[in-house]
Amino acid sequence: MTAPAPFPSFSTLVTQLRAAGCVFAEDEARLLRSAAATPGELAAMVERRASGLPLEHVIGWAEFYGLRIAVDGGVFVPRRRTEFLVERAVALARTGALVVDLCCGSGALGAALAAALGPVELHAADIDPAAVSCARRNIAAAGGLAHQGDLFDPLPATLRGRVDVLLANVPYVPTEEVELLPAEARLHEARVALDGGADGLDVLRRVTPEAVHWLAPGGHLLFETSERQVPGAVRTVEAAGLVAEVAECEERYAVVVTGTRPV
Repeated sequence: MTAPAPFPSFSTLVTQLRAAGCVFAEDEARLLRSAAATPGELAAMVERRASGLPLEHVIGWAEFYGLRIAVDGGVFVPRRRTEFLVERAVALARTGALVVDLCCGSGALGAALAAALGPVELHAADIDPAAVSCARRNIAAAGGLAHQGDLFDPLPATLRGRVDVLLANVPYVPTEEVELLPAEARLHEARVALDGGADGLDVLRRVTPEAVHWLAPGGHLLFETSERQVPGAVRTVEAAGLVAEVAECEERYAVVVTGTRPV
């Protein structure tokens, strides 16, 4: 009987990944080795990664806010800088809050906020069926419900005027800059999760006028944007009748705008 092929050495994996241009080859080698059940499966995963597929799509999950978030192929991978948005929401929210994760992607933001706060009433929505499938799995532990459709359209009407925290991780990359993104995002994530229109604020302009009708008095809309988009984002929030506040985290290059519905 032929002995099964052995797993390649750690140094061999690192060399393969470095040759493919993986900057964090050691870390990726550890994750790939831990995710593979057989040498053949590991070889296939390394090949997929070397071809340019995001690591998270290869292993099927991403680490976000201390959680393991399921991420299927083609679904937007939650960025670590977006943990700052969750931190801002945690500071404003309370246990038992009604939370909506709009443009939810994998549902990472809603799952993280629920994990931090304890019991909440959680709803998530996205136009991408693959993203909604992921979100359903990721928010199930919090008792959350995921809905497929455009922005607010699929949400239950009973939520109107009651939402305490509206997380809206809207796409904000200007259309002409999408082609400048790293290949991992540009080629392997849904464009609808990246492209924010001519100036990157098109989706935000659709969200804010509706948000004021879904938020409870004193409720908060939170979204991420770029530093140069802040003036336009603030004008958009204020035009909808919300009170804008801007917070920055230099360490993570993150900018979060909060729009609060007046009491």
